[in-house]
Amino acid sequence: MNRIFSGVQPSGAMQLGNYLGAIRNFVRLQDDYDCIYCVVDLHAITLWQDPKLLAEQTRHVTASYLAAGVDPKQSIIFNQSAVAGHAQLAWIFNCVARIGWLNRMTQFKEKAGKHRENASVGLYVYPDLMAADILLYKATHVPVGEDQKQHLELTRDIAQKFNHDYGVEYFPITEPLIFGEATRVMSLRDGTKKMSKSDPSDYSRINLTDDADAIALKIRKARTDPHPLPETIEDLEKRPEANNLVGIYAALADISRPEALAKVAGTQFAGFKQELADLAVEKVGPIGAEMQRLTADPGHVDAILKEGAERAAAIAEPILKDVMEIVGFLRP
Repeated sequence: MNRIFSGVQPSGAMQLGNYLGAIRNFVRLQDDYDCIYCVVDLHAITLWQDPKLLAEQTRHVTASYLAAGVDPKQSIIFNQSAVAGHAQLAWIFNCVARIGWLNRMTQFKEKAGKHRENASVGLYVYPDLMAADILLYKATHVPVGEDQKQHLELTRDIAQKFNHDYGVEYFPITEPLIFGEATRVMSLRDGTKKMSKSDPSDYSRINLTDDADAIALKIRKARTDPHPLPETIEDLEKRPEANNLVGIYAALADISRPEALAKVAGTQFAGFKQELADLAVEKVGPIGAEMQRLTADPGHVDAILKEGAERAAAIAEPILKDVMEIVGFLRP
């Protein structure tokens, strides 16, 4: 069976973009793939994290996986730092990847901003660790949003260069899986920016733990323009806030964007927002309630992570052993 690897950073509250862009697809992939789902805590510390909060957020992300329907018996769920092979393979890939490749990574430029010289080295080589995450399990497919496609291309480049440099056909050339509507959910306050856990305004996002009243309020307050919803996708794409809300509606209703627009074209935003709020409460509300139940029992969540780490390590260790032999590391 083909193998999936994917993960989410434990940095901030899980929000609708995480669910629609990633976690919902994790659930759908379980029956057709051998799935490994990680909480990528090594990636999180590329920016400083409060240690106590990091541990809580690791459990929070795990709870979101479970509440959305990821089955810990069917799939592997673990936190990245619990399997040492991620960091070990990342160092090897630091020596395979080229500086020119990393210089082209747009996400580093966005996160480092004007203070590039003060950014951590970890933030710069983050894509090499992402490649190690994937290839440590010889994953054949990775579900990605549009903003991660560049990193997956780097993973493919590293796999090809490793295979070429050492004269082997060892690592697979991992393929992306991109799903349906709302793979990139935008801010409710600015339709040109991605919905983010780190945005200072809580009204910019719907958190998975928001109750029905909070979800409805945030959608009512979402930024829009004064015109009714347009008739065509071409006109919709010229209006970022409208485009974002219709995309969210389509994703939650599990229909295409053209199908969603056909249902709501010509509608005033007040009526459309009420329909969207009702749908969001129906779909997201039960997940939030289950997350709160799970996070109230950290021992249960920790036990799932521990078992998952053991299962992940059992896959990773022979692959890392092969890689070390290929590279020429002596293993007395």
